[in-house]
Amino acid sequence: MAPPSRQYGPVNRSKEEPLDGSKAAGSRVDEAGADFLQLDPAHAPRRGLTDWLAEQLRAAVADGRLPAGSRLPASRLLAGELGVSRGVVTDAYRRLAEEGRVLGRGRGGTVVVAAPAGRAPAAVRPVAAQGPGLFAEEPEREVFDRLRAAPARIDLTPGVPDLAAFPRAAWLRAERAVLDTLAASDLGYGDIRGTSQLRGAVADWLARTRGIRTDPEEVLIVAGASQALALLGRALGRIGVTEVAVEDPGSLGTRQHLAHWLGASVPPVPVDAEGVRVDALRALGAPAVLLTPAHQYPTGVVLGGERRRELLQWAADGGLVLEDDYDAEHRYDRAPVPALHAVLPDRVCYLGTVSKLLAPALRTGWLLVPPRLREDVLEAKRFADLGNPILPQLVLARLMRSGELERHLRLLRRSHRRRRDAMIAAIRAHLPEATVHGAAAGLHLMLTLPLQPGCTDAELAAAALERGVKVQPLSWHARLPGPPGLVLGYAAVPVGEIAEGVAVLGELTRLSRGPGRV
Repeated sequence: MAPPSRQYGPVNRSKEEPLDGSKAAGSRVDEAGADFLQLDPAHAPRRGLTDWLAEQLRAAVADGRLPAGSRLPASRLLAGELGVSRGVVTDAYRRLAEEGRVLGRGRGGTVVVAAPAGRAPAAVRPVAAQGPGLFAEEPEREVFDRLRAAPARIDLTPGVPDLAAFPRAAWLRAERAVLDTLAASDLGYGDIRGTSQLRGAVADWLARTRGIRTDPEEVLIVAGASQALALLGRALGRIGVTEVAVEDPGSLGTRQHLAHWLGASVPPVPVDAEGVRVDALRALGAPAVLLTPAHQYPTGVVLGGERRRELLQWAADGGLVLEDDYDAEHRYDRAPVPALHAVLPDRVCYLGTVSKLLAPALRTGWLLVPPRLREDVLEAKRFADLGNPILPQLVLARLMRSGELERHLRLLRRSHRRRRDAMIAAIRAHLPEATVHGAAAGLHLMLTLPLQPGCTDAELAAAALERGVKVQPLSWHARLPGPPGLVLGYAAVPVGEIAEGVAVLGELTRLSRGPGRV
């Protein structure tokens, strides 16, 4: 798909055609129009060509004239046929891409990828039976698997970037380049730490983006943050660590993984407006803590300057920090903050991935650990899988070295920011009583809501799922007392669906204040 233009050109008209659009008698006028969908710009409003074209394409996707997989004409070709500026066509294509209906595939053109889901009541009937059970007071281990499998018209659950924006063309070019130069010996068993190419690229990436100076020899490539937690859990167990504190509220999934692999307790430590409460951490007495200091999950709080100094002093006194840097690249309204590992590498284990930057399906991340844990972590990795797949590592390394990954990040920031702004606007319109947290960065927002006594955020989430809108209750991520709320993802959702989903939440919240239940 060609880059969008800000120029909105008028329909080309012959000199004999009056400005009011009528034709002079006996004059010969070149007719503008396209065989494609029988589009005729003569039917468009005078100053609304882009709106008109986008609506025509939207309708064709919805009624099946443009089924999934069909290719739109090149913007230059369609503009010529319609007699309009190319900017009109590229802007219309861009709007459909932001709505999730089409996808630009470089030389492969612009392809229809999805039509809006149907609104028939039958589409949400199966949810009603599982909604209440799914949002039980104490989430079970399989809760995220069940939530992902639950059908919904609009998915506002957090955790993924704009997957439709995955750089397919750049990935394919890099993959071909890698295969062209790959030696036969490279297809054998590799270094369990990861390829030297990716470890070197990651070390450079961390130096540029997170202020971390590390030797590539110290980088371990892992299968996402979940495996990093598994390796750390086993290694910590071997040195006698039986307790790792976790933030509260904090990620339910991360807490579940760590508890499973550590085989020990994960007590909560409270988070406030400055981040983790270090005084509470000291009082707890746990030897280690798992944190998200750059963008606390789910509150979005950045660990404050004074709090950082307190935490680093706690670590220097013998504590160990597990730093989950899960989405630090996605910032919109604030300056970057350096990673804790950049300041105290001997007391901080650092976890990073491409799940929020490219796609969770790649299952690729990295782990840096202090020297005393390195051998135990490597041993756990060796017996887990003998190392990550080599080809994806080499492709990712090439994207990092070439600058393609940074270009992709800039694209995502623009797209994600538009969607974040759309969600905030929808919340102001439909949930004005909600308090929004964490808007300056990340891929999600946390809302706290003044629900009526007797109405829980889990019940609100269950009711929303019955209406075809999927969200996560804040109570899933908290064990200490706190206000009810929701955690809403916006990065992977078209703007129109964001507004519609939040409108449903607003309606359900209003109903909760009236007689009866949500």
